[in-house]
Amino acid sequence: MFGIFDKIEEFFKDLLLGGIQANLESMFLDINDKVGAIATDVGKTPMGWNGQVFSFIKSINDSVIIPIAGLIITAVLCIELINMVMQKNNMHDTDTFEFFKYIIKMWIAVWLVSHAFQFSMAVFDVAQHMVNKAAGVINTSAVISGDQIVTMVEGLKDKGLGELVMILFETSLIKVAIQVISIVIMLVVYGRMFEIYVYSSVSAIPFATMGNKEWGQIGTNYIKGLFALGLQGLFLMVCLGIYAVLVKTIQITDIHTSTFTILGYAVLLGLMMLKSGTLAKSVLNAH
Repeated sequence: MFGIFDKIEEFFKDLLLGGIQANLESMFLDINDKVGAIATDVGKTPMGWNGQVFSFIKSINDSVIIPIAGLIITAVLCIELINMVMQKNNMHDTDTFEFFKYIIKMWIAVWLVSHAFQFSMAVFDVAQHMVNKAAGVINTSAVISGDQIVTMVEGLKDKGLGELVMILFETSLIKVAIQVISIVIMLVVYGRMFEIYVYSSVSAIPFATMGNKEWGQIGTNYIKGLFALGLQGLFLMVCLGIYAVLVKTIQITDIHTSTFTILGYAVLLGLMMLKSGTLAKSVLNAH
């Protein structure tokens, strides 16, 4: 009779231990896969992330933004011409070379506006190269052996059913929390891509202001913002790399300490990825 109860207890223990092991593997062993998946999204160019959205944004730039930029650059060039004439004593001190410089400046300004979208995309081509290089380093640095998890689960076999139920509940909650943080990270990555699309769609307008000394700050700050969005991708990968290395250094001995430590690291990862955009802008002094 007592042997039956032992068999039942052993059955439930195996069931609980299997659930605990599955939770631990989800928390520890899937890190590289998640890093690789996020790295793939972060490392994509705007055209590679979604070709249809890219085509829509480009058509908006070509059909709506460039005509507006043409009006702005016309006003800017007229202001520049007026200032040049006024500075030469109302044409009394005429300098032919000044008009030659003005024509060159006008040609460069028009050329920049007509190619502003291509310049914006070039920034993210460079950013993609940096992110892909960073992803290669991260994937080789955070490797956790499944033997450690098996050893931890083996150490739980002496515990009672009640304690195993609590451990299973604890690891399940932490697993769910980490999945929620993963969703936050995904939203940060997708939100950055949305910001890139919106930012690039109006690239011709700030480029149109760069021919004027006073208005040129608009274009300069826009270019800083472009590079900040590209740099944010690298910062996202650096955050993931730090997280992966920290998880690797966790001493998988006590299950409670290990699981709450990885939860703490995951919360820090989510917070830092939320701040990545602000950090990138502060580095490049973009507003």
